[in-house]
Amino acid sequence: MEIKVLGAGCAKCKTTYEMIEKVVNENNLNVTLTKVEDIMELLNYNIMSTPAVVVDGEVKIKGHVPTENEVKKMLGI
Repeated sequence: MEIKVLGAGCAKCKTTYEMIEKVVNENNLNVTLTKVEDIMELLNYNIMSTPAVVVDGEVKIKGHVPTENEVKKMLGI
C-alpha cells in the first residue's frame, strides 16, 4: 500500500503525516508513506485544500487533519 500526505509543509500537514505514521507503526502495516510538498505534483490531484491523503492513487481525505479513527478506517483496520 502506498500513502502520500499532500501539503506544502504546514503544521496541519505535519500532524497528518505523524498521525498516519503512528497508526502504521502501531499496527505493523506494510506501507510506503511519503510526504509530497511539490506544488506541481499537488496540482495533479485536483485538491483545493491541504492536508490531503492519497491511498494507492485515490484521494481519501482532504482539507482537515484526520483523527486516529479516520486513519484506521481508511486503512481497513
